[in-house]
Amino acid sequence: MIDFLLKSAVSLIVFLGFYYLILEREKIHKFNRFYLLISILISLIIPFVTFEFIEFVETAPVIQYDEPINIEKAKVVLNQNPTIEKVITAQESIDYLPYVFWSIYVSISLIFLFRFGKNYFKLIVKSKINPSVKYKNANLILLDEKILPHTFLNFIFVNSEDFKNKNIEDELFAHEMVHVNQKHTLDILFIEFLKALFWFHPLFYLYKKAIQLNHEFLADEEIVNTYNNVPYYQNLLLHKSNGNTTVYLASNLNYLITKKRLLMMTKNTSKKIALLKKVAAIPILAGLIYFFCIEIIAQEKVIEVKQLKKNIVNQITTNEREVKYLTYKVSDEEYYKDVICVYYEGIDPSIHKYKKWPVKNLLFSKKYQDLTKEELEKLQYLKFRQEPRIKKSPTKKEINDFLNVNKYAIWIDGVNVNNSKLNSYKPSDFASFSGSVILKNARSKKYPQPFQYWFYTHKYYKAQNMDKWLSRYGGDSIVMCSSKMKDNKLLKNEKMIIVIDAGHGGKDPGAKIDEEFESKIVESIAKKIKALNSSEDLKIILLREDDSFLSLSDRVNKINQINPDMLISLHLNASKNPNEKGVNAFISSQNGFYEKSLDKANKLIENISNNNLTKGGVKDANLYIIKNSKCPAILLEVGYLSNENDKAYITSESGKDEIAKNILKLLRE
Repeated sequence: MIDFLLKSAVSLIVFLGFYYLILEREKIHKFNRFYLLISILISLIIPFVTFEFIEFVETAPVIQYDEPINIEKAKVVLNQNPTIEKVITAQESIDYLPYVFWSIYVSISLIFLFRFGKNYFKLIVKSKINPSVKYKNANLILLDEKILPHTFLNFIFVNSEDFKNKNIEDELFAHEMVHVNQKHTLDILFIEFLKALFWFHPLFYLYKKAIQLNHEFLADEEIVNTYNNVPYYQNLLLHKSNGNTTVYLASNLNYLITKKRLLMMTKNTSKKIALLKKVAAIPILAGLIYFFCIEIIAQEKVIEVKQLKKNIVNQITTNEREVKYLTYKVSDEEYYKDVICVYYEGIDPSIHKYKKWPVKNLLFSKKYQDLTKEELEKLQYLKFRQEPRIKKSPTKKEINDFLNVNKYAIWIDGVNVNNSKLNSYKPSDFASFSGSVILKNARSKKYPQPFQYWFYTHKYYKAQNMDKWLSRYGGDSIVMCSSKMKDNKLLKNEKMIIVIDAGHGGKDPGAKIDEEFESKIVESIAKKIKALNSSEDLKIILLREDDSFLSLSDRVNKINQINPDMLISLHLNASKNPNEKGVNAFISSQNGFYEKSLDKANKLIENISNNNLTKGGVKDANLYIIKNSKCPAILLEVGYLSNENDKAYITSESGKDEIAKNILKLLRE
């Protein structure tokens, strides 16, 4: 809400400032009318609009450590003892202040809306119960009260006696007819409705004043052009303005009879000046969109893969959670020395919770170095390693920076605290600290900051065994269970799930050569892969099955919700060099499944390349979709549209069929 109010307020100030400084003084009243109305709408819409742009930059990799400990139930089994269940509950006091503010806001808004509705129906009733006379395309409402002519919708309210005695000048009728014909009442109703909702916002009051004054400029301009007697019309307005009040929601003849309005009747604006000032509004809009709507997604430049990286990522999938973990250069023997390995055979976690695992299923429980070869083999998919914490205290300067509540969310020993809590500690009180960047679409209402940091005191660091950090929640044991394993997954009649992402789509057609569009070709190949699949163990999900547009963040969100076993993002390439050709694949070293992605990418290229498509290579590119997908992810370019041979093959139905069959062949394996 605060973000909306700030962005809309800045936009309103900029637009209104430009109007007062540049536009109001010129005789371009019709343009000004729509400028004022549209600038309000744009200011209210801008906070909700985001345009994503990819910017390739050279950056150092960001390592994101374990998430803050906010687990409802963390369970750790030590040695052969029964399961110890540690329950960590977050008790938050209820903050009633927002409820109080919202109650006050809603109450006052309802009062203003009631006032708005009451005045609206008051004028409608007045137009119904009083005598009326048809006048051109308006209705004259004859009132007994002594009033000046004023307009509401297509009703012109006049004094009955003045009308009968013909004491109302033709210029005044013509003035009110301009308000009727140009439907100025709708503008007033619009701004009054917004005032009722944003009663606390002074800018809407200024906007109403500017809109109503511009209405009078429009009416005055019409009278001056029709009757061509400026001095008489000015004297008439000054004479009629004495001692009369304005009517709420109506266009009033005597509204702001000021020097500014009288001078405007005699002013002329050249067409060139008018055009220049109208065009000058475009950079204002462009600037606001750039500052408030453009979101730059930084990605590292593509680097050729020189050698296969070993022991990067493995995965465990259980009914309760999925654990991803990193392995490092330290040998298993050194890393796991004296760690207790507890292993249950044939346990389905969806049925048997930790504390109910039957003892008869306990296969072994011993130190890592005492395991037999057969036992080690059973652990090869189950053990996990995470980066050891490096003991490093923050500096005083860093502590001061972390006090910024708008930039950092802070945890101390696993508990979220106010940033000011850091003032209670000296830098040397912390054994270690770490943090991560939080992408915009991953931030929550509770934690809107772009960075999260975790600080660990010496006591907590030691108690949680953070030099090894073997368990997701700390501890010095590996506790795993497994029923029969297939492809590292528990056998519960689960299908392997593959997501095929047909790149681009909708307003983003991708590469285009002649009448061939990348988005259409890859969409066709994706559909063929799904249609050809007849395996009961393989489920193909298409991210898009029509020519629709999905932003990068939307694609990643959908992929991670599906939680597939692999992602293949299909694309085509294009180059200024018509001789470039062949199949290429891209993977990200910052994806948690790098090694598996690399292996599958190489096999995909082997499968797809043939006499028609030259074999290319695998490249490391931290592209948004493959970097942020929480599964093995490959961006596959199945040829160059800019190369005649590739183009002929990948646009033919037989070529698409062959590509689809070769991709599916690998997936079945």
